Amino acid sequence: MSDLSGRTVLITGGSRGIGRATALHLASLGARVVVTGRTVEALEAVAAQTEGLAVRMDLADRAQTASAIAEVQERAGHIDCLINNAGIAVGAPLHRTTDEVWDRIQQINVHGTMAMCRAFVPAMAKAGWGRVVNVSSLAGLTGQAYTSAYCASKHAVIGLVRALAMEYARTGVTINAVCPGWVETDMAREAIDRIAQSTGRSADHARATLEGASPQGRMVEAEEVAALIGTLCGEASRGIHGQAIPVDGGTVMR
Repeated sequence: MSDLSGRTVLITGGSRGIGRATALHLASLGARVVVTGRTVEALEAVAAQTEGLAVRMDLADRAQTASAIAEVQERAGHIDCLINNAGIAVGAPLHRTTDEVWDRIQQINVHGTMAMCRAFVPAMAKAGWGRVVNVSSLAGLTGQAYTSAYCASKHAVIGLVRALAMEYARTGVTINAVCPGWVETDMAREAIDRIAQSTGRSADHARATLEGASPQGRMVEAEEVAALIGTLCGEASRGIHGQAIPVDGGTVMR
């Protein structure tokens, strides 16, 4: 188990799903947890569970994001580990992927991740130690139909990891991505509902289709992703750098 005692961890999108599971897990490893997101009540509930700090942050709004970053820096001080988990997914065929949909996904998934790295990674490098874990997706490793904007954004997140990994390789900061398959979260349940509505099939059939994408025949639990993130934050993982690691039950084997 990684010991994160004395480390301060910032998790975007920390109120639910993978973000919430990660906050709880890293707190159990001794970390001081800061969670950000748009829903204040849910964030404060996670902060209460972890004896941490909640800061409202809307990555779709650049001015508000800058203000929230300043608040984190003022209230939390130095950030040792940055978990860029916040993101959105919209499924649509190419001809219905509007500029508005494209821009919103790139703003949150790509620019939001870059802005957080730009705000906190240089200080990690100056301190000589840091961990960055970007939550990408299998859509960042493979092509997936009807998700052109989302797929492009998650490929960009992995590209950012690789570029920054080269830039900061000698600083004591490691930068990696985790790439979950379908995870038992609200996002997956929303996808199941969309599939059922668009195909006219039952929600159970839609769920079985998603589960069938994995050789294990199941969705991954958020806690499994959180466990890998915790490992990557530990001192023993300092040799893991610039990687995009699937958490998908074997869907992608490389």
